[in-house]
Amino acid sequence: MERLTIDLSDAPQLQDARRRIDTVRDRTGRAATVAAAAAAGVVLFAPETAGPALLATSAATVGGLATLWLGQPPGHQRATTTALYLMPGLSLSVLLVAERLVAGIHWGEVLGAVVWTAATWLLRPARTARRMVSPAPAPVAAAGEVEAFDAAPTEHLHPVAAWWTQHAAGAKGAAPGTVLEEVTRTGEDSMTAVIRAAVPGEPVPDVSIRRLSALMDIPEDLIKVSPVPGRGAGVRRLSIGAAEKAADPAALWTSRIAPKGMPGAVLTGININGRPVDLKEH
Repeated sequence: MERLTIDLSDAPQLQDARRRIDTVRDRTGRAATVAAAAAAGVVLFAPETAGPALLATSAATVGGLATLWLGQPPGHQRATTTALYLMPGLSLSVLLVAERLVAGIHWGEVLGAVVWTAATWLLRPARTARRMVSPAPAPVAAAGEVEAFDAAPTEHLHPVAAWWTQHAAGAKGAAPGTVLEEVTRTGEDSMTAVIRAAVPGEPVPDVSIRRLSALMDIPEDLIKVSPVPGRGAGVRRLSIGAAEKAADPAALWTSRIAPKGMPGAVLTGININGRPVDLKEH
């Protein structure tokens, strides 16, 4: 029987739950740092409270360490995360014991409390240990920011459309929040395409022809963005270069084909889409 593996790591609901848990952990860690600093300050003035403070520190450290070990196999990473997680609790315990043993208020105790508080608040070794076990969830995209692209992976796009996705449609590109479709070559150095807003129901944003010209190294007068006949503001027609005009069949035959393949032959008629056309009338 084949084994079926389903990866849910990128599921939006799971990502939202991970962000909420990460936020709770962050705020809990900050609150614990503030509480520990306050306890160190209290013990500094009332050494008899060192016992309860040490018990609370030990309980919080052991409890947090137990949850850190859940699902983490023994090994180098577990040893590293354990050492990081124990640093705040052990160093605070040493500070509390020193405050209990030293008579009166010594400047070294005050300095120790300040250094511990600042180092723990800024370095956050316990949070670093958590992040080693469970990396931070992906941040939420900023409002209005369209990432490349929900419509289709770039490897399945027309090469020009893939280039547009990577270079022109980013948040700081010439046409942010757009996709390129219906790419049609109209000549040796010309093409047309349809620009569509990446978010359905939204209009195509103003396309900076000046920036697009600089990006593509094409003169500005050869780039045109115009409405699509019969369509709304969610699409725009992009024209680049001057489309080649269809050559006259008789002139093309006379100038290019007949001299090499059938000298002296004259083209008198052609068939276009099943309909005969008499060139003698033209």
